[in-house]
Amino acid sequence: MKDIVIDLEAEKNEILKRYRALLRASKSTLQKGDKRMIRKAFDMALESHKDMRRKSGEPYIYHPIAVAQIAAEEIGLGTTSIVCALLHDVVEDTDVSLDDIEREFGKKVAKIIDGLTKISGVFDTNSSLQAENFRKMLLTLADDVRVILIKLADRLHNMRTMEFMPRDKQLKLSSETVYLYAPLAHRLGLYAIKSELEDLSMKYMESETYQFIKNKLNEKKAEREKFIRDFIDPIKKVLEGQGLQADMFGRPKSIHSIWNKMKKKAIPFEEVYDLFAIRIILDSAPENEKSDCWKAYSIVTDLYRPNPDRLRDWVSSPKANGYESLHTTVMGPRGQWVEVQIRTKRMNEIAEKGFAAHWKYKESSVDNGLDQWIQKVRDMLKNPDSNALDFLDDFKMNLFSDEIFIFTPKGALIQLPSSATALDFAFEIHTDVGASCIGAKVNHKLVPLNYKLQNGDQVEIITSGKQTPKEDWLNIVVTAKAKAKIKSSLKEEKRKIAEDGKEILERKLKSLKITYNSENLHKLSYYFKLPSTQELFYNVAKGLIDLKDLKEYQASEKSVENKPQDKIDTDQVQSLLKSIKTKDSDMLLIGEDMQKIDYTLANCCNPIPGDDVFGFITVSEGIKIHRTNCPNATKLMSNYGYRVVKARWTNQQELAFLTGLRITGIDDVGLINKLTTVISNDFKVNIRSITVDSDNGIFEGSIMVYVNDTEHLENLIKRLKMVRGITAVTRFDSAPAVERAS
Repeated sequence: MKDIVIDLEAEKNEILKRYRALLRASKSTLQKGDKRMIRKAFDMALESHKDMRRKSGEPYIYHPIAVAQIAAEEIGLGTTSIVCALLHDVVEDTDVSLDDIEREFGKKVAKIIDGLTKISGVFDTNSSLQAENFRKMLLTLADDVRVILIKLADRLHNMRTMEFMPRDKQLKLSSETVYLYAPLAHRLGLYAIKSELEDLSMKYMESETYQFIKNKLNEKKAEREKFIRDFIDPIKKVLEGQGLQADMFGRPKSIHSIWNKMKKKAIPFEEVYDLFAIRIILDSAPENEKSDCWKAYSIVTDLYRPNPDRLRDWVSSPKANGYESLHTTVMGPRGQWVEVQIRTKRMNEIAEKGFAAHWKYKESSVDNGLDQWIQKVRDMLKNPDSNALDFLDDFKMNLFSDEIFIFTPKGALIQLPSSATALDFAFEIHTDVGASCIGAKVNHKLVPLNYKLQNGDQVEIITSGKQTPKEDWLNIVVTAKAKAKIKSSLKEEKRKIAEDGKEILERKLKSLKITYNSENLHKLSYYFKLPSTQELFYNVAKGLIDLKDLKEYQASEKSVENKPQDKIDTDQVQSLLKSIKTKDSDMLLIGEDMQKIDYTLANCCNPIPGDDVFGFITVSEGIKIHRTNCPNATKLMSNYGYRVVKARWTNQQELAFLTGLRITGIDDVGLINKLTTVISNDFKVNIRSITVDSDNGIFEGSIMVYVNDTEHLENLIKRLKMVRGITAVTRFDSAPAVERAS
């Protein structure tokens, strides 16, 4: 690449141009001395990154400037955040230390940048580096939410400029984004950023579907715009007649949300009716906001008939992230449903810019749901025992859920995720109430602990001094707070039992003349396949390991290696990648240098040749191949990115792969016969199993068939759709199993 000539003068001018654009974007928040501070940060970043370039060949400084621009323009953050965004990579990538930053810019900036700096150094690779980094970032979030907001700006710019990255990096970043960062943006009320992150992730993970939906949306653009104009005009006239000032426009739904709807309802693109939403933004004085929104609602529903089940009132009870809006779905002039969102300018700014705007309006806003949520994050982080990956899963679960509002017996309002149970409510009130809960009264009726609460329920908790948390409670609760508290109670209980087990084991080993020391305890744990010595003590106390077992251990002691179980180290990963397979008939090439390596196909998604796939290094089963859109892919790539390897199919076609087809249609005489004829005779495809269900003239069947590759499968689907009476044929994954990382 020596022949690339870099025009340094042109680059210098471009850097200055971008810096000036950043200053323009931050103009509204600048105060005395701020400009000098931003200039100082810019000069430090420019100097630190001067010899670095991005994958695209551009100067690295373009990235911090762009992140600062997003923070200022799209999130609405102020000077401190702009300074931190400009410097967010200097500690990690250059010689500048946190002390240097604290000396130049003060404690606050240094603390935020520390939160943004990844953890380096070697630690247990069985844990996940991504999870640890994420946890570190959240620890700083508990003090300063700007850490997450700048991280979101950083991630958004990386996703926007990802085309120069290698494919496996694109997949890993996209998975992490859709798994963690998009839900976080949602939780912080940054809907525009959340939608863009999801769309960009989909662009790399499901590129064909993404392109297909994008093209379809463009095809219908002119028709859609005309429909929106016709829909809006009559509303505009009446609003003006009643003296209400409003901006109105149609906003297309994100590609990702359209795809979700298609998947959820198993419908083609043509049947997704709400491809856009109409937004009415009122210019109202703070004291008239609520009544103006309802006035506008009344005007819309006078003109168009509303769907009574689709009214969402977040004006009276805002969402936990501060979102306020009235949503209704009405029947449009051409017989199709249209979603209408009604809000004021203030509400719209909170919806678009989330937390930053929420702060701005904090004095006037009675809602403090976001503060409550950050308090919950703090509580979760206080739990010292939780493994980073468990923490991540619990945290993730509470990011995306919709809220329900529950009343206490005295009428206080408590927000919970929509699938929360009576036991969640008990832990939400107080840890001790949760731990001693034996039942609840919902609307004065007695219900069990696992009762799912409905919006507006009034709940009274019944406790008993004899009650203690049980293992199966973890399957009942959904909130991270309740899970963390139950886990720590169970651990405490287990620790007490293990203490007794320790003494019992010491006595038993003495009687067998085995020295009681840490080396022998580790050997014993390994022999009984237990992850820790605490588990060993616990099993002894519970009587699961007795003297007879210890004697067996003594007999086989010579063959036991002192090696901890289920550990993947870097050497093991490398040796797995080097174990080249000699068989010529191999269908897959794996790794950076695309070798033929032993692998197995994952049951959770049954990949077939032609599918977009990746390899995942497991502890005990070598390399497993997953589809990139496998239900477990996002989680595996986000949590264990370092164990993901590239994989692609070769062109051979002699093997058959199992896949499932779901067929629906109108039941007809001989329909099954027609289907099996197409599959077996026309396509010479073997059927492994077929299950059929017919209900009131509707036919539903699932068939497991063996095919060669995706092209073979697509042709088969096309041919089956041509059978009279068949309305849909879709591929499904045969096993809903959750893939563990082991």
